[in-house]
Amino acid sequence: MAAPVLTTELNGIPRFATGKVRDVYDLGEMLLLVTTDRISAFDVVMPNGIPDKGRVLTQLSRHWFRALRPIVPTHYITCDETYIADRIVERGGRVDRQTREMLSGRAMLSVKAQAFPIECVARGYIAGSLWKEYVEAGGVERAVTLHGIQLPAGLLESQALPSPIFTPATKAETGHDMNISFEEAASIIGEGPLRDLERTSLQLYSFAANEARKRGIIIADTKFEFGLHNGIITLIDEALTPDSSRFWDAAIYRPGQSQPSYDKQFVRDWLVSSGWKKSPPAPELPFDVVQHTSNSYREAYQRIAGHSLG
Repeated sequence: MAAPVLTTELNGIPRFATGKVRDVYDLGEMLLLVTTDRISAFDVVMPNGIPDKGRVLTQLSRHWFRALRPIVPTHYITCDETYIADRIVERGGRVDRQTREMLSGRAMLSVKAQAFPIECVARGYIAGSLWKEYVEAGGVERAVTLHGIQLPAGLLESQALPSPIFTPATKAETGHDMNISFEEAASIIGEGPLRDLERTSLQLYSFAANEARKRGIIIADTKFEFGLHNGIITLIDEALTPDSSRFWDAAIYRPGQSQPSYDKQFVRDWLVSSGWKKSPPAPELPFDVVQHTSNSYREAYQRIAGHSLG
């Protein structure tokens, strides 16, 4: 496996922001998003990364941004490496061979947008935090209302919901995002904009879920982020990747239990079994965990895009 890219630097261009996974550079009217191979679990970034993870996230987002354009504008401009290099040089940066190799496959040029301070989660199946809340509320025995949404009694873990639902969440700078009600989210951004985000999120989810199912993948749920660009709601950040979505293999899907996912669950499981206390510093991931996770990300890309990662 190639060595993972854990950090990035651009000669002559200061870094605008650093997230858990992405390094962001300001190129004037545009932003350059460079997705590293960093991986976090339990809100802690691991000391070693996952080879090709950043390239998978970038290229899969590109795939979906282009497919979703008929539904909503996106912040995606291009991943063309020559065009991106030219824009860096225009801003006073320098692009040598090493920089080109670092950017290859993991750089995306995007428009600037004012982000809404909430996460927009669309769910077609009951899993993850929603399943945990459902069980704790007694949903196995009786109908329950969670965050303003009525759910029938007796649902099984990983079962398809009667219809997809929209569950907004806080956008936490540190710690976990928290599911909140529609009313709580409306108090943050306004009811009108939230209605628009709800409608758009469910449209995007339904389209993507149908497309992925054609390739044998179930999208159980996914997280979208939106912003305003020239006053228009715009899909930003990433789109329908293993970091933002729960992908299941339709061929082995069995409701009533947790499903194997194309994501970093293997990393989480190893960390739990290792006895780590879920606080820094994190332990170094062993080779087999890194390899398994890297293969899982690449397989997710191949299954959805229809070809292997270049």
